[in-house]
Amino acid sequence: MIYLDHAATSWPKPPAVIRAMTDFMERAGGNPGRSGHRLSIDAGRIVYETRELLAQLFGADDPLRVVLTPNVTYALNIAMLGLLDPVRDRVVTTGIEHNSVMRPLRALEERGLALEVVPCGPDGQLDLDALAAALRPGARLVVASHASNVMGTLLAVQEIAALAHAAGALLLVDAAQTAGVLPIDATALGIDLLAFTGHKGLLGPPGTGGLLIAPHLAPDLIRPIYMGGTGSRSEEERQPEMLPDSLECGTGNGPGIAGLGAGVRYLLERGIPAVRAHEQALAQRLIDGLRQIPGVTVYGPPDAALRTAAISLRIEGHSVSEVGWRLDEEHGILCRVGLHCAPAAHRTLGTFPEGTVRLAAGLSNTVEEMDAAIAAVRQIAAG
Repeated sequence: MIYLDHAATSWPKPPAVIRAMTDFMERAGGNPGRSGHRLSIDAGRIVYETRELLAQLFGADDPLRVVLTPNVTYALNIAMLGLLDPVRDRVVTTGIEHNSVMRPLRALEERGLALEVVPCGPDGQLDLDALAAALRPGARLVVASHASNVMGTLLAVQEIAALAHAAGALLLVDAAQTAGVLPIDATALGIDLLAFTGHKGLLGPPGTGGLLIAPHLAPDLIRPIYMGGTGSRSEEERQPEMLPDSLECGTGNGPGIAGLGAGVRYLLERGIPAVRAHEQALAQRLIDGLRQIPGVTVYGPPDAALRTAAISLRIEGHSVSEVGWRLDEEHGILCRVGLHCAPAAHRTLGTFPEGTVRLAAGLSNTVEEMDAAIAAVRQIAAG
């Protein structure tokens, strides 16, 4: 079996991730921040260490500005619904966004939000001049993916941040496809709000993610979209205003957070540049091989330095569902087909409504597996 669906979730997880989750259940197990006994204290220590590791990974100084969430979708919702006033605000986003961005924004648009979508080119690249024009005075927020989950195209986050800030807007980045895969220094890149998920490039389990809030933003800038017990300020019946408590409440996913911390520690020890070099080499080999096959269209930039390892393709005369089924049943290659929860990106590509076949390599894949995938696509295209 060859697993090429890392853009959906990474697999297999490092053994350290599984051990950390099991150890939490067996040795810690208490409710962090809720009790004073040793198990609660141990659990709280593990949660805080995960915040520290995430802050280190993303170039942040204050671990308390890492808000832990069930996934990146939740983090994006916290940022957008908690920050924006739909009656007064205007938002600019791009034409390759995932539904985790577009659905909350469309819901806010129905309530009065002014929303402008800047189109991208057929390779997914954002026209920065068009973005600058869209950022006429009055924009409150720019929301942009760091990389497309469909064609892997990387957006120029630092340049986007500069344009946003020059127009008086904040930048929210969806790093679902890049956290743990590319070096991300949120401060150096000018990112105000960074949403990430734990189960993809960070090698953690499902049900983990977070939102990094830049130090220059006031703690109460984002209104809580859900409220309840935090273990802090329990004498008050109002949600605490300090971070991360203002945006976190209820019992968190302790075992998942422990696993996420182990995944991040594994990546920091290996080095994100080494991870990036490995995946870039796999992506380039796959792109070069696929582009030589008659009848195969490969989407996104041909240079792997401009993209992640998520590669979309179509085979002339074959539906994407047929190709995905044959890759699995005949060749043992696991991929994802369809719209990938990103209809805007597929409209940009011209592949809506059927979508594409997406082969997404990851840290656990090898060059030999890329060659096997190329051979499998060649065989399907020939038949």
